[in-house]
Amino acid sequence: MEYDILGLGRTNQILCIENISIETLGNIKRYLLSDGFKVKEILATTEIIKSQNLTDYDAVFILGGPMSVNDNFDYLLEEKKLVQSSFNLGVPMFGICLGSQLIASSCGGKVYQGPKKEIGWGEVHITSKGQTGIFDKIVGNKIQVFHWHGDTFTLPSDADILSESDLYIQAFRFKNAIGIQFHLEVTKNMIQNWVREYYIELKNEKISGDRFIDDIDKNVSELKNISKIVYENFKSMIE
Repeated sequence: MEYDILGLGRTNQILCIENISIETLGNIKRYLLSDGFKVKEILATTEIIKSQNLTDYDAVFILGGPMSVNDNFDYLLEEKKLVQSSFNLGVPMFGICLGSQLIASSCGGKVYQGPKKEIGWGEVHITSKGQTGIFDKIVGNKIQVFHWHGDTFTLPSDADILSESDLYIQAFRFKNAIGIQFHLEVTKNMIQNWVREYYIELKNEKISGDRFIDDIDKNVSELKNISKIVYENFKSMIE
């Protein structure tokens, strides 16, 4: 059955779970609102995650944050339960960064600290399954994206890998869920805010935030085009 969330959903409601207030839906929220959806944005706590009924929503987005899936936080355990419920109910789910790692952990993968953090602009390779899936209609098999993550993951054999960098898996699909490690939702303001908010991490990694600002308008504009294509492809997912 085709599960099209463009005006044909059961509720026209979208749930967006933020794990930290500074990491938002960015451009994707604009796409959803322009399509006529109501977006419910919640900041993750144990109680509020428990109170969500997935059948109220046509799709769920889980966003990023500096915490690890392996941190013993009750609200992260509740998010994993929510992901499992989405598998069972067939509600489309889209995880970004930490959100993708929660999906990976919930579907039988293992999340662990990678040998090197990926932070800043970088290239990822789109696999053949990615080219016919979530990255369909993107010209070529390489795109430049914005990274900010240190953890990576393994996946079960029935997950489809959709993109990779030289270091890590970058995007995958498992059943009705899409996980993307990098950030395709970011705006110029979001990147500037992250550079300020996470400056200690940048200092520890000996990374200059100034290099993110070089050609930022051009890079963000190109990324926005990619994010719109990915969003459109997500809308046509099959239940």
